[in-house]
Amino acid sequence: MPPSPPTLRSLAAVLGLSRTTVSDALRGSPRVDPATAARVHKAASDAGYRRNPLAGALMSELRRSRGTTFRGVLAAVDLNEPDSPVSARYHRELVLGAEARAAELGFKVEKFFANRGGLSVHRLDSILQSRGIHGVILLPSWDEPDLSKLDWSRYAGIYTDYIIERPALHSVCSDLYRSLMSVLQRLSELGYKRPGIFLIKHHDERLQHRWEAAFRVFLASHPSIENIPPLITEALTSAQFTTWFNRHKPDVVIGHNTDAIDWMEAAGAKIPATGFVCLNVLTKTRPCAGLDLLPRMLGGRAAELLIAQLHRNETGIPEWPVTATHPARWVDGPTVRRPLNAPDLIVE
Repeated sequence: MPPSPPTLRSLAAVLGLSRTTVSDALRGSPRVDPATAARVHKAASDAGYRRNPLAGALMSELRRSRGTTFRGVLAAVDLNEPDSPVSARYHRELVLGAEARAAELGFKVEKFFANRGGLSVHRLDSILQSRGIHGVILLPSWDEPDLSKLDWSRYAGIYTDYIIERPALHSVCSDLYRSLMSVLQRLSELGYKRPGIFLIKHHDERLQHRWEAAFRVFLASHPSIENIPPLITEALTSAQFTTWFNRHKPDVVIGHNTDAIDWMEAAGAKIPATGFVCLNVLTKTRPCAGLDLLPRMLGGRAAELLIAQLHRNETGIPEWPVTATHPARWVDGPTVRRPLNAPDLIVE
């Protein structure tokens, strides 16, 4: 028979220490003499011992609740996102999805704010350790996120947006490239031949130009579609948009800001003969067609993948970070033409 895996009890017996001392040493408790802690860590490494974060979370939860039902805890960490009703709604949907899926799997979610306007990373690390939390869901960050100062040997993490480098973690996000390609194909089938797109420069860069790339590739691979240059700007204004719209005369406009519909109408456009598609229907201020990026589903998927890591005892920065992407869902609306023989659209 293969040898039994090392445990706290077997390590304690070999080292001639109490089980509590070995446990405290492996958790990094300051109560343990540094020389003793170093000896414990070496013995654990030599024996191939690996901590089970769920076991520690179980004891922590039972001590706090004095109950008998274990619910693991995941942290949803909101990073330095600028104050914005749109980002707040998107983050709220992510967390609601994570909470629902986590509850089905025996976990609950606690939300923390870090960096600008919130906890320092050092303080966050201390709180997560004291509460026995080993699973971290990072919400999207407007700027390049940096949580490299967390002691990731204790945590499994997942980022709910595109690539994170500090540290490089697994990610789950909407498949923006595939989604826009599908939108452009749909618009072509509806008879639109002059699509135009407007993007905020920093937003496009943060997403590694996926919106822009899909738009340019679709136009390059469909000679029947006229090539209108994208409007990429630091901050969209009515004057800037109107100048671009009047110069290039797109027959359908794609973008995040639904104020553009008003600007199009002010320039003489008749909706939906000239169409509009919103890239994220959470941003809309009036009924329109667009994409639902499914943040609640993404939050649930993030919780599911994170809990799977914890069950496999996978903490630390992964050697090969993986990004899981999911296509967005088309939402019909009164700002695009209806297919022939389609039923009348009911706008709620």
